[in-house]
Amino acid sequence: MKAFAVALGFLSRIPVPVSVFADEKARRRSPLYYPLVGALLGVLLMLLHLLLTGWLPTLLLTALTLLAWVWLSGGLHLDGLADTADAWVGGLGDRKRTLAIMKDPASGPMGVIALILVLLLKFAALASLPDVPLVLLLAVFSGRLILLPALLATPYVRADGLGSGLAPKPWAGWLVTVLGLAPLVLLPPWLALAVLGCLLLLLWRWRSACIHRLGGCTGDTLGALVEITETSVLLLCVAAWPYLA
Repeated sequence: MKAFAVALGFLSRIPVPVSVFADEKARRRSPLYYPLVGALLGVLLMLLHLLLTGWLPTLLLTALTLLAWVWLSGGLHLDGLADTADAWVGGLGDRKRTLAIMKDPASGPMGVIALILVLLLKFAALASLPDVPLVLLLAVFSGRLILLPALLATPYVRADGLGSGLAPKPWAGWLVTVLGLAPLVLLPPWLALAVLGCLLLLLWRWRSACIHRLGGCTGDTLGALVEITETSVLLLCVAAWPYLA
């Protein structure tokens, strides 16, 4: 349970005992619970949306759902997205310069633009879906599920970063990843394959970019991966929805 508490405290604003973060074994194993945290956050957002449906206009409901989404994650992944966008452009292809920009807490123009575009796309996608709750759950879950194989398949380049020391046993990590994909069987077969293909493509392109530029990943690039994955799954479901009716 300590490893789950570490994962929950790291990926959300849900309070957990501070003492769990001092347990090195729990920290190492915590990524195994990232998909479970994603499922929990997705269910909470799904229930909030269902609770408010019928009480609020669509656009206001969408805005409040997105606000709750950002609040639950503490803006952690959005921060990673902004830092990664700034560093990738400002780094000019240089590894040391890219890593240095990522450590700067200030957000530059590219980071702000990335945040605006991702939040705008999420808002538009949620507002466009006739049935939001299940898609919301799928997007939030997918964003946390992809973190586990990303950590397993990509070296971490900062010894003192937020993601340092997160090293579950590979066999356990890949087993949890495969089990985490099992809920896709509940989707129509072609949509399940489309979502799986989307996740694999995102993971491959993200890993290739990180290896090429940095020699591995950082906490910021992992945060960016979460945001890109969530947004991509939402857009995929919007594109697929006319064929599900």
